[in-house]
Amino acid sequence: MFTEQGPTVRELVVQALSSIERGYDLLAPKFDHTPYRTPDRLLDAVTDEVRRLGPFGTGLDVCCGTGAGVGVLRRLCRERVVGVDFSAGMLAEARAAFLPEGERPAEEEPAEDEPAGEGPAVDWVRADARSLPFAPAFDLALSFGAFGHFLPAERFGLFAEVHGSLRPGGQFVFPIGAPPPVGSRAYWTLLGFDAAMRVRNALWRPQFVMYYRTFRLGDVLEDLTRAGFAVRLTPLAELGRRPDGSPRARLVVATRE
Repeated sequence: MFTEQGPTVRELVVQALSSIERGYDLLAPKFDHTPYRTPDRLLDAVTDEVRRLGPFGTGLDVCCGTGAGVGVLRRLCRERVVGVDFSAGMLAEARAAFLPEGERPAEEEPAEDEPAGEGPAVDWVRADARSLPFAPAFDLALSFGAFGHFLPAERFGLFAEVHGSLRPGGQFVFPIGAPPPVGSRAYWTLLGFDAAMRVRNALWRPQFVMYYRTFRLGDVLEDLTRAGFAVRLTPLAELGRRPDGSPRARLVVATRE
């Protein structure tokens, strides 16, 4: 639908009528050829901003998908990086992309984010982010594009799980975009998507939770604070500003006290 290598309309429909886990298992082989993958420009902007907060020894990519965030962590962490996701299909694609150079099939290229032979070792863990299987072992945790899969009532528990996986002083970071202006094309597109998803979930099982308009900054900051984080925001200057002068995106920096 998006490119010759991407999923067809039929494949997307089948995925959308599946559970979240099954849908992503089906989408995984073609995920990086869709607009759903986090753009390199955003990955680079976050990398540059987070580098100022380091140094870091160990890193955790929460809901890692095919590993775009793991590529960021390998540029920022010295010792160990872990990607966690509950989709076996996504983890399989991520694992293949980050195989050491000598273990990769000859026709494959290393992941764009980081040459597979460089940086710290990577481990992959299949787990639900709402019940992370980690002791406080990480200096840095991040996540890209996953929060729409969690209902507002689940958000505090998710943040508490990340908090429990960080060492004291560890930081949880993620970008958050400015909301589109009311009445703009993007505003109506997101509103329409969420409305269609609510209708789908009211009529069809299993549910596929994906909402764009439930991750509101004020609520997010409140839940992070309740989970034990000290929170600050910093503009992602590389992504520019809106006509009113406000940043197009900010980096949320939540520190475990």
